[in-house]
Amino acid sequence: MTTPPRIALIHALKHSIAPIEAAFAAAWPDARLMNLLDDSLSADLARDGALNEAMTERFLALSDYAAATGANAILFTCSAFGPCIEAVAQAHAPMPVLKPNEAMIERAVTMGKKIGLLSTFPPTLVSMPPEFPASVQIVPKLAEGALAALDRGDRATHDRLIVEASKDLRNCDVIALAQFSIAATAPMVAEATGRPVVTTPDSAVEKLMGLLKPKA
Repeated sequence: MTTPPRIALIHALKHSIAPIEAAFAAAWPDARLMNLLDDSLSADLARDGALNEAMTERFLALSDYAAATGANAILFTCSAFGPCIEAVAQAHAPMPVLKPNEAMIERAVTMGKKIGLLSTFPPTLVSMPPEFPASVQIVPKLAEGALAALDRGDRATHDRLIVEASKDLRNCDVIALAQFSIAATAPMVAEATGRPVVTTPDSAVEKLMGLLKPKA
Protein backbone atom coordinates (compact mmCIF):
# COMPACT_ATOMS: atom_id res chain seq x y z
CA MET A 1 0.00 0.00 0.00
CA THR A 2 1.30 3.47 -0.93
CA THR A 3 2.29 5.62 2.04
CA PRO A 4 0.22 8.83 2.12
CA PRO A 5 2.23 11.98 1.44
CA ARG A 6 3.67 14.05 4.25
CA ILE A 7 2.52 17.67 4.18
CA ALA A 8 4.28 20.36 6.16
CA LEU A 9 1.97 23.07 7.47
CA ILE A 10 3.82 26.27 8.34
CA HIS A 11 1.91 28.76 10.49
CA ALA A 12 2.44 32.39 11.51
CA LEU A 13 -0.70 32.41 13.68
CA LYS A 14 -1.53 29.69 16.20
CA HIS A 15 -5.22 30.10 15.30
CA SER A 16 -4.55 28.63 11.84
CA ILE A 17 -3.68 25.14 13.05
CA ALA A 18 -7.13 23.86 14.05
CA PRO A 19 -8.95 24.98 10.84
CA ILE A 20 -6.50 23.33 8.45
CA GLU A 21 -6.36 20.14 10.52
CA ALA A 22 -10.17 20.05 10.47
CA ALA A 23 -10.21 20.50 6.70
CA PHE A 24 -7.78 17.62 6.23
CA ALA A 25 -9.72 15.44 8.68
CA ALA A 26 -12.89 16.01 6.66
CA ALA A 27 -11.51 15.65 3.14
CA TRP A 28 -8.22 13.75 3.36
CA PRO A 29 -7.76 12.07 6.75
CA ASP A 30 -4.97 9.79 5.51
CA ALA A 31 -2.58 12.65 4.76
CA ARG A 32 0.36 12.81 7.16
CA LEU A 33 0.62 16.30 8.64
CA MET A 34 3.38 18.13 10.47
CA ASN A 35 2.93 21.58 12.02
CA LEU A 36 5.58 24.27 12.28
CA LEU A 37 4.52 27.40 14.17
CA ASP A 38 6.43 30.68 14.47
CA ASP A 39 3.91 33.19 15.75
CA SER A 40 6.59 35.88 15.90
CA LEU A 41 6.33 36.12 12.10
CA SER A 42 2.92 37.81 12.22
CA ALA A 43 3.90 39.95 15.22
CA ASP A 44 7.06 41.16 13.50
CA LEU A 45 5.23 41.91 10.26
CA ALA A 46 2.58 43.89 12.14
CA ARG A 47 5.38 45.83 13.88
CA ASP A 48 7.51 46.48 10.80
CA GLY A 49 4.64 47.14 8.42
CA ALA A 50 6.38 45.55 5.42
CA LEU A 51 8.10 42.38 4.32
CA ASN A 52 11.87 42.46 4.04
CA GLU A 53 14.84 40.26 3.14
CA ALA A 54 15.26 39.07 6.73
CA MET A 55 11.66 37.81 6.76
CA THR A 56 12.23 35.93 3.51
CA GLU A 57 15.31 34.26 5.00
CA ARG A 58 13.23 33.10 7.95
CA PHE A 59 10.69 31.54 5.58
CA LEU A 60 13.47 29.81 3.67
CA ALA A 61 14.90 28.43 6.92
CA LEU A 62 11.51 27.04 7.99
CA SER A 63 10.95 25.46 4.58
CA ASP A 64 14.44 23.94 4.54
CA TYR A 65 13.67 22.28 7.86
CA ALA A 66 10.32 21.01 6.57
CA ALA A 67 11.93 19.59 3.44
CA ALA A 68 14.62 17.90 5.51
CA THR A 69 11.97 15.99 7.46
CA GLY A 70 10.79 14.35 4.24
CA ALA A 71 7.82 16.58 3.42
CA ASN A 72 6.26 15.98 0.02
CA ALA A 73 4.60 19.43 -0.02
CA ILE A 74 4.50 22.63 2.02
CA LEU A 75 1.36 24.62 2.73
CA PHE A 76 1.67 28.03 4.37
CA THR A 77 -1.37 29.12 6.35
CA CYS A 78 -0.92 32.88 6.80
CA SER A 79 -1.88 34.97 3.80
CA ALA A 80 0.19 38.12 4.42
CA PHE A 81 3.54 36.72 3.28
CA GLY A 82 3.10 36.12 -0.46
CA PRO A 83 6.56 37.21 -1.70
CA CYS A 84 8.30 35.16 1.00
CA ILE A 85 6.33 32.07 -0.03
CA GLU A 86 7.15 32.69 -3.69
CA ALA A 87 10.85 32.61 -2.76
CA VAL A 88 10.31 29.28 -0.99
CA ALA A 89 8.49 27.84 -4.00
CA GLN A 90 11.37 28.80 -6.26
CA ALA A 91 13.95 27.36 -3.87
CA HIS A 92 12.17 24.01 -3.48
CA ALA A 93 10.79 23.44 -7.00
CA PRO A 94 9.40 21.08 -8.16
CA MET A 95 7.97 20.21 -4.72
CA PRO A 96 4.49 21.74 -4.35
CA VAL A 97 4.66 24.87 -2.19
CA LEU A 98 1.26 26.53 -1.76
CA LYS A 99 0.35 29.96 -0.59
CA PRO A 100 -2.61 29.65 1.78
CA ASN A 101 -4.87 31.58 -0.52
CA GLU A 102 -3.90 30.51 -4.05
CA ALA A 103 -6.38 27.64 -4.29
CA MET A 104 -9.16 29.80 -2.90
CA ILE A 105 -8.38 32.54 -5.41
CA GLU A 106 -8.53 30.01 -8.24
CA ARG A 107 -11.97 28.94 -7.03
CA ALA A 108 -13.32 32.44 -6.31
CA VAL A 109 -12.56 33.85 -9.75
CA THR A 110 -14.74 31.17 -11.32
CA MET A 111 -17.70 32.37 -9.24
CA GLY A 112 -17.94 36.05 -10.14
CA LYS A 113 -16.22 39.28 -11.14
CA LYS A 114 -16.74 41.17 -7.87
CA ILE A 115 -15.09 39.43 -4.94
CA GLY A 116 -15.37 40.54 -1.33
CA LEU A 117 -12.15 39.87 0.61
CA LEU A 118 -12.73 39.64 4.35
CA SER A 119 -9.83 39.59 6.80
CA THR A 120 -9.03 40.19 10.46
CA PHE A 121 -5.28 40.90 9.87
CA PRO A 122 -4.63 44.27 8.15
CA PRO A 123 -1.42 43.26 6.28
CA THR A 124 -3.41 40.57 4.46
CA LEU A 125 -5.53 43.24 2.78
CA VAL A 126 -2.33 44.81 1.44
CA SER A 127 -0.53 41.69 0.23
CA MET A 128 -3.39 39.57 -1.07
CA PRO A 129 -5.41 41.66 -3.58
CA PRO A 130 -2.53 41.79 -6.12
CA GLU A 131 -2.61 37.98 -6.23
CA PHE A 132 -6.03 38.08 -7.90
CA PRO A 133 -6.18 38.48 -11.68
CA ALA A 134 -6.79 42.00 -12.99
CA SER A 135 -10.05 40.81 -14.55
CA VAL A 136 -11.86 40.83 -11.19
CA GLN A 137 -12.75 43.61 -8.76
CA ILE A 138 -11.65 43.12 -5.15
CA VAL A 139 -13.62 44.73 -2.33
CA PRO A 140 -11.43 44.50 0.81
CA LYS A 141 -13.00 44.53 4.25
CA LEU A 142 -11.33 44.40 7.66
CA ALA A 143 -13.23 42.91 10.59
CA GLU A 144 -11.69 45.33 13.02
CA GLY A 145 -11.05 44.01 16.52
CA ALA A 146 -11.84 40.40 15.63
CA LEU A 147 -8.28 39.08 15.79
CA ALA A 148 -7.67 40.78 19.14
CA ALA A 149 -10.82 39.11 20.45
CA LEU A 150 -9.60 35.73 19.27
CA ASP A 151 -6.19 36.35 20.86
CA ARG A 152 -7.86 36.83 24.23
CA GLY A 153 -9.96 33.71 23.78
CA ASP A 154 -13.25 35.43 22.98
CA ARG A 155 -14.36 33.48 19.91
CA ALA A 156 -17.96 34.65 20.20
CA THR A 157 -16.94 38.29 19.78
CA HIS A 158 -14.49 37.32 17.02
CA ASP A 159 -17.24 35.60 15.07
CA ARG A 160 -19.77 38.39 15.67
CA LEU A 161 -17.38 41.08 14.39
CA ILE A 162 -16.65 39.04 11.26
CA VAL A 163 -20.34 38.55 10.53
CA GLU A 164 -21.05 42.25 11.08
CA ALA A 165 -18.20 43.27 8.77
CA SER A 166 -19.33 40.83 6.09
CA LYS A 167 -22.63 42.66 5.69
CA ASP A 168 -20.77 45.41 3.83
CA LEU A 169 -19.94 42.83 1.14
CA ARG A 170 -23.51 41.86 0.28
CA ASN A 171 -23.27 43.39 -3.19
CA CYS A 172 -20.36 41.12 -4.15
CA ASP A 173 -20.71 37.97 -6.24
CA VAL A 174 -18.74 35.86 -3.77
CA ILE A 175 -17.02 36.43 -0.42
CA ALA A 176 -13.52 35.08 0.15
CA LEU A 177 -12.44 34.55 3.76
CA ALA A 178 -8.78 35.50 3.61
CA GLN A 179 -7.43 33.56 6.59
CA PHE A 180 -7.48 30.04 7.91
CA SER A 181 -8.38 31.40 11.35
CA ILE A 182 -11.78 32.70 10.14
CA ALA A 183 -12.83 29.73 7.99
CA ALA A 184 -15.24 28.41 10.60
CA THR A 185 -17.38 31.52 10.23
CA ALA A 186 -18.23 30.67 6.59
CA PRO A 187 -21.79 29.39 7.31
CA MET A 188 -22.56 32.48 9.42
CA VAL A 189 -21.20 34.85 6.76
CA ALA A 190 -23.19 33.06 4.05
CA GLU A 191 -26.36 33.37 6.11
CA ALA A 192 -25.78 37.04 6.94
CA THR A 193 -24.98 38.09 3.37
CA GLY A 194 -26.85 35.64 1.17
CA ARG A 195 -23.66 35.27 -0.87
CA PRO A 196 -21.55 32.17 -1.60
CA VAL A 197 -18.44 31.96 0.59
CA VAL A 198 -15.07 30.34 -0.16
CA THR A 199 -12.44 29.51 2.45
CA THR A 200 -8.70 28.97 2.36
CA PRO A 201 -8.38 25.59 4.16
CA ASP A 202 -10.99 23.68 2.17
CA SER A 203 -9.68 25.03 -1.13
CA ALA A 204 -6.06 24.27 -0.21
CA VAL A 205 -6.78 20.67 0.79
CA GLU A 206 -8.69 20.09 -2.43
CA LYS A 207 -5.77 21.40 -4.50
CA LEU A 208 -3.19 19.33 -2.60
CA MET A 209 -5.30 16.22 -3.09
CA GLY A 210 -5.27 16.87 -6.81
CA LEU A 211 -1.51 17.31 -6.82
CA LEU A 212 -0.46 14.51 -4.49
CA LYS A 213 -3.17 11.90 -3.97
CA PRO A 214 -2.58 8.76 -6.05
CA LYS A 215 -5.17 8.36 -8.75
CA ALA A 216 -7.44 5.36 -8.25
